[in-house]
Amino acid sequence: MKPSSPLLRAAPVLFLTLWSLGFPVAKMALHHAPPITLLALRYVLVLALLVPVALVLRPPFPRGWRAVGHVALVGFLIQVVYFGLCYFAFRVGVSAGGVAIIVCLQPVLVALAAPRFVGEAVGPRVWLGLSLGLLGAALVIFGRSAIAAENATGIALAFLALLGMTGGTLWEKRFGVSHHPVAANLIQYAVGAACTLPLALLTEDMTSISWTGEFGVTLAYLVLGNSILAMSLLLAMIRAGEVARVSALFYLVPALSALCAWPLLGEAMPPLAWAGMAVAGLGVAMASKR
Repeated sequence: MKPSSPLLRAAPVLFLTLWSLGFPVAKMALHHAPPITLLALRYVLVLALLVPVALVLRPPFPRGWRAVGHVALVGFLIQVVYFGLCYFAFRVGVSAGGVAIIVCLQPVLVALAAPRFVGEAVGPRVWLGLSLGLLGAALVIFGRSAIAAENATGIALAFLALLGMTGGTLWEKRFGVSHHPVAANLIQYAVGAACTLPLALLTEDMTSISWTGEFGVTLAYLVLGNSILAMSLLLAMIRAGEVARVSALFYLVPALSALCAWPLLGEAMPPLAWAGMAVAGLGVAMASKR
């Protein structure tokens, strides 16, 4: 996508909606399937959709093993490390809100690493926006008491997941180029399936899936909305904009996830959480403004 394209201009809103809804939807899906089994099924279904598209479109693939390796590493860090550890954190009892508030620390880590790793300076206004975003996200989660009495092991897993997403973001910005989205997604989800499918077969009972209508709807969303559309938008935004500004969008994830969880999971939003959403929005606006 060109930087001036309408889709890229709308990408932040579309990405935030799709990505934030993934937290409560994944929580619903995990009621019906073990976590790694759910990830493996998700990635296999994504590949089943992408392979015919690739055969028809014949998109150009990265040239050379080094270029393929960069794409594959980003896929491993995000699809395996980030999502895998998040789902394990859910499994041992961490709430969706608890994982979300930890993941929203990503902009701080990216801003700290960006000057050295990708050569992007982070100015005072961006730092102020990052700080307000973090404060707003914390208000949302604390307002819902979502991180009280969390499992210590699960919290550690969520922090490791945070490192996976941060590493994938920085690596994509430094080494990623404008690969065709079908080709890039095909490589990355192939890596995800190759890692999660054997792990699910070895550690989980894949026959324990509860094939209900709710599971079918949530799985379809995780495949189409979370895996294909949201990831394509994220990679496009990283390539087109400064990585610290793009990462600031993650501050809105806990707030929007909490908002989505209200009708889906019955988790009400208290006044403090609404105030946090406003503060986080202001912070993202400051960090993202050119």
